[in-house]
Amino acid sequence: MKYVLVTGGVVSGLGKGVTASSIGLLLKACGLRVTSIKIDPYLNTDAGTMSPFEHGEVFVLDDGGEVDLDLGNYERFLDIKLTRDNNITTGKIYQSVIDKERKGDYLGKTVQVVPHITDATQEWIERVAKVPVDGKEGPADVCVIELGGTIGDIESMPFIEALRQFSYRVGPGNFCLIHVSLVPVINVVGEQKTKPTQHSVRGLRGLGLTPNILACRSTKELDENVKLKLSQFCHVPVENIVTLYDVPNIWHIPLLLRDQKTHESILKELNLQGIAREPDLHEWTVRTTVCDMLHDPVRIAMVGKYTGLSDSYLSVLKALLHASVACHRKLIVEWVAAGDLEDATAKKAPDVYKAAWDLLKGADGILVPGGFGDRGVQGKILAAKYARENRVPFLGICLGMQIAVIEFARSVLGLYDANSTEFDPDTSNPCVIFMPEGSKTQMGGTMRLGSRRTFYKVPDCKSAKLYGNVSFVDERHRHRYEVNPDMISRFEKAGLSFVGRDETGWRMEIVELLGHPYFVGVQFHPEFKSRPGKPSALFLGLIAAACGQLEVVLQKYGHASKLLPNGMSNGKSTVKVYQNGNGFKSCNGSINGVYSNGNGVHF
Repeated sequence: MKYVLVTGGVVSGLGKGVTASSIGLLLKACGLRVTSIKIDPYLNTDAGTMSPFEHGEVFVLDDGGEVDLDLGNYERFLDIKLTRDNNITTGKIYQSVIDKERKGDYLGKTVQVVPHITDATQEWIERVAKVPVDGKEGPADVCVIELGGTIGDIESMPFIEALRQFSYRVGPGNFCLIHVSLVPVINVVGEQKTKPTQHSVRGLRGLGLTPNILACRSTKELDENVKLKLSQFCHVPVENIVTLYDVPNIWHIPLLLRDQKTHESILKELNLQGIAREPDLHEWTVRTTVCDMLHDPVRIAMVGKYTGLSDSYLSVLKALLHASVACHRKLIVEWVAAGDLEDATAKKAPDVYKAAWDLLKGADGILVPGGFGDRGVQGKILAAKYARENRVPFLGICLGMQIAVIEFARSVLGLYDANSTEFDPDTSNPCVIFMPEGSKTQMGGTMRLGSRRTFYKVPDCKSAKLYGNVSFVDERHRHRYEVNPDMISRFEKAGLSFVGRDETGWRMEIVELLGHPYFVGVQFHPEFKSRPGKPSALFLGLIAAACGQLEVVLQKYGHASKLLPNGMSNGKSTVKVYQNGNGFKSCNGSINGVYSNGNGVHF
């Protein structure tokens, strides 16, 4: 087994996750099998109990693991299925050591950070790296490990020591360290400054780890004299210093790495030159080019609670992007804070209220993602009502499905106090109820989590056709509440059809509004399984409906995977090429190729 470690320095948020994912993709394109591990130095056992404002979205795996959002990047880029053990946290490691201590496994020894915590970390890495994640038998060729945080963090020290020992343990030729560091440009003089990276590498070397490759984040490509300076002071060959400069969307990053021959440096360090081939990134290149060329917009109103941080809905954004590229449309996300749509805002801040409603009414489609808590719920209900009454394409995910059911009960069935028991435990018309097997006292890992099977009760419906006329689908879940099965007959008589249910037939999974162009709610989270070359069927349906292509998609393609990964048909590009005279430019507000109404560019 070969190991590639990705560390970060100077500041957090440089894009280590995207870099690690891109390195994995590049090695996969060289014909190697790749797996990934993310190390998070926080004490939480997993990401499940953290607010999205703290750490971005909680990504859910097939096995129900609630993990860091970077594992979503790994899955999307590498098209693999990871497990909960692919995300290591301080909490997990310490818990495993303490459990062994309580059993007496250490035979009376004093349990310490070194060697017990560091040994547990190394053993965890070796064990998980051997687990196949690509559907094939046997271990992968390379494991890409990302260490969260920055060099010098107190909380990271046990992991750095473990990885120092690990590099010696696996030996030369089996370990490659890539350090991602910032090379800022001082606006006053326009000069690229190397001192932050020098200090970062010095700190790393002082801890016993020496980088083989430097991946320098900067606004522009590094000057040759800057590379020479970094090479001299950081003891890294010039050819092993690569620039990760700002790009229109993150799909460019693997191409940047390839163009700078990063794979050759990695393969040389890992003694894989005679095994690997030249990277084949043709499909990825075409898809990236198509994404840059898209001109005709499709506007999707994202009505949510955490709109102040786009990473809170990262997988949803990616799924929308995958679908929009497949439909040859430039995605524009209109961020609508759900609370701004409510009557209370109209009284307190009428301008904010008007702006929110203008965005909603100007959108081609409306999406209400998942969430927890009652803040903004009334605004989400109003958004669902607007979409239903005005025949605007709508997709509700998890809570988004539940609020659509509540709105229908209130507006169509006349049950004016209809609600979820999450928001009103005493409602006389509980449309959404707490699941019988749930726990109200224990928070972590007690929801209905992971991949579950949904069976189609109504095969001739839009969502079934989008999935390819299948009889069932497997999608990932994360919820504590569900639609009340005792009220289903009343809903269906009024035109709200629960087309998909679990194996018991009592748990509602997919709902569609009869006679509406596209009004779909799902209890699961389809965004977690969307891939750049395989857009999620339901997101594809939303985008297609929003730009008037739904019938074509339903008739011609039938299933998202039948759209070629690069958004092309029969080998010929059907996308129109638009230029502005001097190539393509990203505009302000671009988020990894997604254009939004007020969030800055980030890597």
